[in-house]
Amino acid sequence: MASALPYKPKPGEIPTNPGVYRFRDADGRILYVGKAKNLRARLSNYFAPLHTLHERTRRMVTTAASVEWTVVKTDVDSLQLEYTWIQEYSPPFNVRYKDDKSYPYMAITLADEAPRVIVTRNRRIKGAKYFGPFPKVWAVHDTIDQLIKVFPIRTCSDSSYKKAMASGRPCFPGQIGRCGGPCSMKVTIEEHRAIVDDFIAFMSGGDKRFTKTLAARMREAAAAMDYEAAAGYRDKLQAMDAVLNRSALVLSEDTDADLFGVAEDELFAAVQHFVVRGGRVRGVRAATIDKELDITGAELVDQLLQRAYGDAAPDDVPRQVLVPTLPEDAAELEQWLQARRGKKVTLQVAQRGQKADLMRTATINAQQALMLHKTRRSSDYTSRTKALTDLQEALELDEAPLRIECFDVSHLGGTNVVASMVVFEDGLPRKDQYRSFSVTETTDDTDSMYQVLMRRLAHVDRDEAEQERIDPTAEGDVDTTRRKPRFAYRPQLLLVDGGKPQVEAAARALRDSGHTEIALCGIAKRLEEVWLPGEDFPVILPRTSEALYLLQRLRDEAHRFAITHQRKKRRRDISTVLSEVPGLGDARIKALLRHFGSVSALRGATVEQIQELPGIGPRLAESVFAHLSSGSVADGEDR
Repeated sequence: MASALPYKPKPGEIPTNPGVYRFRDADGRILYVGKAKNLRARLSNYFAPLHTLHERTRRMVTTAASVEWTVVKTDVDSLQLEYTWIQEYSPPFNVRYKDDKSYPYMAITLADEAPRVIVTRNRRIKGAKYFGPFPKVWAVHDTIDQLIKVFPIRTCSDSSYKKAMASGRPCFPGQIGRCGGPCSMKVTIEEHRAIVDDFIAFMSGGDKRFTKTLAARMREAAAAMDYEAAAGYRDKLQAMDAVLNRSALVLSEDTDADLFGVAEDELFAAVQHFVVRGGRVRGVRAATIDKELDITGAELVDQLLQRAYGDAAPDDVPRQVLVPTLPEDAAELEQWLQARRGKKVTLQVAQRGQKADLMRTATINAQQALMLHKTRRSSDYTSRTKALTDLQEALELDEAPLRIECFDVSHLGGTNVVASMVVFEDGLPRKDQYRSFSVTETTDDTDSMYQVLMRRLAHVDRDEAEQERIDPTAEGDVDTTRRKPRFAYRPQLLLVDGGKPQVEAAARALRDSGHTEIALCGIAKRLEEVWLPGEDFPVILPRTSEALYLLQRLRDEAHRFAITHQRKKRRRDISTVLSEVPGLGDARIKALLRHFGSVSALRGATVEQIQELPGIGPRLAESVFAHLSSGSVADGEDR
């Protein structure tokens, strides 16, 4: 690997001004676009010694053949130029968004002579004003049905409108009272436009002036004994209430804000964008993000805001934007948002109160969306097939690894060492073949890994020999008892949680057991590197690789299973110690653990606190306290 990049600019060539930079490959394709307050300081990070770079960044700069930059006057200008270039060139190393297209919107076609309200999934209607998104299509239709009782605006198609205006006969929706446009011959184009403006004002913030006006008119009509008119105003008020009650008041009524809940892992992020107008959640936009380079949460928020408001109309930019963490250029982002809105915009992190509660709700929704995205991806047959094929090519295997076993070691501060083995066949978990191991004596993680793999590999020949002894063609009685081998059959690939040391320990186990024909690799969590035995450098899989995603799922599942076994063992240990206390039976042991909630809380309890539990007197409490103080119950943090 070269120590320096051939296209590295000479000292002093890069300016210290704010600007935007672009990395290109040998064919001129733009690979990555970024911005900087100081171009020289930022770009020098990319031209540091290659071995010091993050593996993903190293792959980007070694793929590139040149770098260029554009100086701008202000940091705000760099924001706008970065967004423009990302939209124009779609660089493969910038984050990629996958907007959820399943949500319907309500749109008002303001560019038409007589604007109409429609239900659509198309966000590119020229001159349209959008509301939503709504969770279901029926919810949009129901909202329109309620509101046209109060604001009778056009609902008919363009062809019906033109035909009605030319013939002088109302359109069919107008004849049955479903369309209040000029084609109904009840209002002029100017009067209809005013009603449309009221419709938009109500939807934008639930303008109270409408409800107050209708309530006053209803009272006046009732006082004048015009009960038919009063009933009409009452029905309109009920329609407004039905629309307002559909979205609960979550913040103060004067709050116009957007909240961004974000959940992420090494490869993906999910975003939930809550649109709050008039204190009510008017819509939720969802998106998933593929992360090619390793970026921080603050950098992700920066690019997220650029995408959300880069092409937004002034009315779509709220007074307040709430995010999980502030980007470094938060002040410049505020100025950029203010320029787009034409009014003051604040960018904040919700710290406490109702806004913090709503942010937690958005974050929970993002976490669930991320989990659902990963679940759908793992259950897709095409994705699984591609993952196994890509893994075969990346690791240079003779065949696709249809059975993969992953091993992880867990302990509590060096005590209570356990290990897990999880099994994936055809890219899916086989939970019935998961196994756990206890390691009684060990020196470190690598020794534990060696011991566990030696124990597992000892069963490869044993299970296969057991299967060979069964001859279904033999004469006489045939044993039809179903046998379940402990480890089923040999894997095509062993995966260990860890880097080079863990992989070398596993390779030693394969050699000592005589099974070097089984492929081996390890995945290091910090940089998501894939290590092979005997290699000085890791294999770097693309961030969007199905193969890397499969290895991550295996590693995470092995870690989860190991921690589960660790906690069960810890509960068994404390129960064993407590069972030695005279007069303390199973029921009281369970009551103690349930009351204190954890081993550490029980061990830290005083005699008086233990005595508070019903059925435990002073003497028994003292015995429990003394036994725990002298006993060797493992405690600490899971690893």
